[in-house]
Amino acid sequence: MKEIEDARFMSIAIEEARIGIQNGQTPFGACIVKDNEVISVASNSVWKDMDITAHAEINAIRQACKKLHSIELTGCTIYSTTEPCPMCFSACHWARISRIVFGSRIEDAKRFGFSEMPISNEKMKSMGDSRIEITGDVIRDICIELFEVWSFGKDKKKY
Repeated sequence: MKEIEDARFMSIAIEEARIGIQNGQTPFGACIVKDNEVISVASNSVWKDMDITAHAEINAIRQACKKLHSIELTGCTIYSTTEPCPMCFSACHWARISRIVFGSRIEDAKRFGFSEMPISNEKMKSMGDSRIEITGDVIRDICIELFEVWSFGKDKKKY
């Protein structure tokens, strides 16, 4: 049952990443859910906003905090098409998000030319004594396809 719900909510993040790609953004999407209700959905908007912190996870966290009128997102799960970077993992930790579910891995992003820091969420969780539950590789193949769609015809040097 949990696997089916994870795939359903990850599909929402994937669709948002596809919209971002169509709008000239990088191939990342995120969806925050609480009590089986979608609270926020966002894609990367780094280039549109000229804001290096405008990752999909950060955008989704900002929206969720506003919607819930709280900076604490306990009980929420964030679905991210790619394993969150250190900045995004830290934001999840500080917001007290209960669970991170991701599709592709940091290594996958690096393979497509992204300048990722190779620090896994599990490593950050351990180092920071975080209580976040982490589930990876949820419909990973489809999340990797986002990189393939994005990379077709793109000048990856700027990423």
